[in-house]
Amino acid sequence: MGSGLPRHSLRSLLATTLYLRDCPLAGRQATTLYMNGIFAVYKPKGPTSNDVLNIIRKNTGIKKVGHAGTLDPLACGVLVVGVGREATKTLSEAVKKEKEYEAVIRLGITSTTDDGEGEKQEIKCKKPSTAQVREAVKPFVGNILQVPPPFSAIKVKGREAYKLARRGQKVELKPRPVQIHDLKILKYEWPYLSLRLVTGPGVYVRSLARDIGQSLGTGAYLYELERTRVGDFTKEKAVSPYDFKK
Repeated sequence: MGSGLPRHSLRSLLATTLYLRDCPLAGRQATTLYMNGIFAVYKPKGPTSNDVLNIIRKNTGIKKVGHAGTLDPLACGVLVVGVGREATKTLSEAVKKEKEYEAVIRLGITSTTDDGEGEKQEIKCKKPSTAQVREAVKPFVGNILQVPPPFSAIKVKGREAYKLARRGQKVELKPRPVQIHDLKILKYEWPYLSLRLVTGPGVYVRSLARDIGQSLGTGAYLYELERTRVGDFTKEKAVSPYDFKK
């Protein structure tokens, strides 16, 4: 017998049901949050950022809930959430703060979405040495120009780019100035490259993965991503959306 739910709803339901099992916060003593305000909420891999907001809306009965900076479904980590009308008004300031990520890039394969959701294509290439990887990463520190992924919420003539891309339309986005304050190699073992980076606003880590792959001649896509900090909001201080109660 079918569930009667659309496929997307089933996916969101399953992802959020698995939240407490897979979330790094699982097993800790729950903290009940009653007040309005701005909080660091840990989003697990699977649900959308909006799924997390819906959990908080349902648990608190407060409709005015928003976030500062979307995390893609395949990403996890700190989602800055405003609960209540006054809190959501100030979320725009949180978007401007620097963000810290830990990312794993998969070399040797490209993706149409620059992450694990897209169609993959294997690239015939030589395995770069550690020295070559270090040199390839260096130019991406500082003020750079970055082309956002075609599957992004950037507006093209008033419409989100990802909606056009999903219809098979060619999307050409212009390079935008962004800043990467720090970029460190944590581990390189072909075909995976692990990085820690600190960025300013507007940086797409998917684009960074793609561009590093192009620089190496290997192609690449973003395999894993965790946002560990947004300004003063850190992973260590993050709460579960289930901590919010009426």
